[in-house]
Amino acid sequence: MPPTLASLVHHSALKLTVRAGEDRLDVPVRWAHVSELADPVPYMEGGELLLVTALKLDAEDPEAMRRYVKRLAGAGVVGIGFAVGVNYDEIPEALLEAAREEGLPLLEVPRRTPFLAISKAVSAAIAAEQYRAVTAGFAAQRELTRQALTTGPEGLLGALAAQLDGWAALYDASGAVVAAAPEWAHRRAARLTAEVERLRERPAPASSVVGSPDNEDRVELHSLGTGRRPRAALAVGTAAAPGTAERYAVHSAIALLTLTTERSRSLHAAEQRVGAAVLRMLLAGEPDHARAVAGDLYDGLLDAPFRVLVAEASAGAGAMAGTGAGAGTGADGDPLGALTETVESAAARSGEAVLAVPDGERLVVLAADGGAAVAACLAHAGALETARTAPETPGADENALVVGLSAPAGPSAAPAAHRQAEQALSVARRRGRVLVEHEHLAAGSVLPLLADDAVRAFADGLLRALREHDATGRGDLVASLRAWLSRHGQWDAAAADLGVHRHTLRYRMRRVEEILGRSLDDPDVRMELWLALKTTGTEQP
Repeated sequence: MPPTLASLVHHSALKLTVRAGEDRLDVPVRWAHVSELADPVPYMEGGELLLVTALKLDAEDPEAMRRYVKRLAGAGVVGIGFAVGVNYDEIPEALLEAAREEGLPLLEVPRRTPFLAISKAVSAAIAAEQYRAVTAGFAAQRELTRQALTTGPEGLLGALAAQLDGWAALYDASGAVVAAAPEWAHRRAARLTAEVERLRERPAPASSVVGSPDNEDRVELHSLGTGRRPRAALAVGTAAAPGTAERYAVHSAIALLTLTTERSRSLHAAEQRVGAAVLRMLLAGEPDHARAVAGDLYDGLLDAPFRVLVAEASAGAGAMAGTGAGAGTGADGDPLGALTETVESAAARSGEAVLAVPDGERLVVLAADGGAAVAACLAHAGALETARTAPETPGADENALVVGLSAPAGPSAAPAAHRQAEQALSVARRRGRVLVEHEHLAAGSVLPLLADDAVRAFADGLLRALREHDATGRGDLVASLRAWLSRHGQWDAAAADLGVHRHTLRYRMRRVEEILGRSLDDPDVRMELWLALKTTGTEQP
């Protein structure tokens, strides 16, 4: 504890007597200052015990003393030490009354107690408090280090919370709570996710002080990491601003968690290299070798149905330098990094394994079917799709992304799943979509796949001669062709649909062959004509 007026009064060598403000002696004393100025306020910072002899004061004037004491109290002076036996044998009544009215402590200093002794006592107490704070800080640092080495971040947070008599929480790169201590603090920390996300937008290192959502405590947020973008964050909640010892503990925790974060980053990079090798083996059709290399690293991911995800930054996205999974910090202009961060954070929170591997300017992900990582990817893509359809959304183009997602597969079917994801990615790119699932393609129609300018141009060119013939009024070849193809070449049924004789329909089909220079007996020709009719919309009656 810092020195207080009470501790000075109880100091046996000073012999101080309380004459006013008895109920305010627990106020900390920052310094003891001697001044005989009639107005010492300009030289005060607050927290001082002012020592006077009233050499230049009209100490017997009640109104002058009221103004004097009021100014001192307004400046944050915590008390007055009045030396008796120098200019006055006892404290003047006017000063006593003014101090009592203002509630400002007034201490009587006997003649045999020099002001220097009071200053030394305050200075010694402050030095002792600082020494205790530093000693306690070093002790806390040792305990935090021990916990970090033996029990990891969870133990470190527990020791920090005990040191602060408050709570502490660790957030991952996405702003989700990784661990909290005590356990009840997890819910409180989770309500600060928006504040953590705002902190992540600032260059590291960064910190901020916020109130908790329920206003029960004071919360400090600190970014963790040595890069431009923080990779994690620490929150500490206390009833009041931390003191010197507590501040040492917080700074030690920041340093230790930063080291842990950077170490995890190095381990993550090593895991990526292993993951890239595992992926290459899977795609080469060698699942047994992939399992042998992976070992326990991916915790059964290769033994259960998984999805393959292939993603790339679409045209107009930011620079792709360093967009591998290891560099996936989610920074602006790094859509692959943001996606990596999203799926890995979701997998970490749910305790499932995920394999994310940069592949040139693409990202390949293996994630458990029905797991949190796949769900997070779908939600992330949905949010980008919404932003893309809202032109006023800032940064929508900078974070453009195209994703293809395979159907569920096992290790032996990984090459096929990868092809499915590639095909879905191609469709997403052509449709201008953020994400396409291969399963939806298989369950839907092939026609949307043909909706691009090249296919339309082919269809228009193929049918142009027939349309030009019909425009002269010499027949309805396009409608006849459509009816004949829809009836699978059945003359009577197609003629009935058209309301003409079957011989008329046969004549028209011969004219189609003559104009196109193609035989309708060729199944490829019939297929191309049918798709051309469907693509251009001329299949409608």
